[in-house]
Amino acid sequence: MVSAVDLQGCPPGTQPEIAIVGRSNAGKSSLINGIAGSRIAMISATPGKTRMLNFYSAPRYRLVDMPGYGFAARSGDEQVSWQEMIEPYLAARENLAGLIIVMDIRRDWSTDEENLIRWISPRALPVVVALTKADKMSRGEAMNKARAIQRVSGVEHVLITSSINKTGFKELEEIAFHKFIKNLEESPTDETGDET
Repeated sequence: MVSAVDLQGCPPGTQPEIAIVGRSNAGKSSLINGIAGSRIAMISATPGKTRMLNFYSAPRYRLVDMPGYGFAARSGDEQVSWQEMIEPYLAARENLAGLIIVMDIRRDWSTDEENLIRWISPRALPVVVALTKADKMSRGEAMNKARAIQRVSGVEHVLITSSINKTGFKELEEIAFHKFIKNLEESPTDETGDET
């Protein structure tokens, strides 16, 4: 749809949005392509190429690809730039319906992910963790890792995906749709039409 560097550049908030957030090399673009079933997001050989909020349209919601948060590989100026772009969106975007945290399955849950969960917690937004690159380990190892991430993170839905094997994307989309979008659409309203 459009790319933006701040809230003013975002499209009108007429549809629920699901934010895709993770480290620069976590596989966010591959995940978006897997959900869409086509190559709509550019995959770069160099991590950290995403420098804007990229909006992708679906019939009833949008996916928002966010710049990676691999702070260790960025300069101080880049970290400040990330915060100035991302934090206002996560804090104030009214039609934000939930977050998909994307993680390379070979990594452990870190302070970056923990800080993100804590920072977003005042908004009480639903969160799903998508573990990517599951083809890099056996099915048993992947299941064990998913259970470990679920236990340490406290996130209810931790899903295993692989863009190579093309697995996990349908389940991820179904959970995200029912947990994020349907719940938002079915929010009770009072007689004035305002949410209760």
